[in-house]
Amino acid sequence: MTDETTKAVIDLLEDGIYIVSGGNLTKVTPKSHGEDVIIWKNGQPFDIIRSQRDRLEGQEVI
Repeated sequence: MTDETTKAVIDLLEDGIYIVSGGNLTKVTPKSHGEDVIIWKNGQPFDIIRSQRDRLEGQEVI
């Protein structure tokens, strides 16, 4: 018998990354540009570092 609380439904047509940790599902939403780094601790995802890249296209201020 399967416990229904251990299942989740995700939309396969929507871009994103999902992290499962400790029975919780976390969606990491996509960004226009940048980098996401997952930090692991004792074999489990612990933190995520999100950085953003800005392209230089003649802007006066970024």
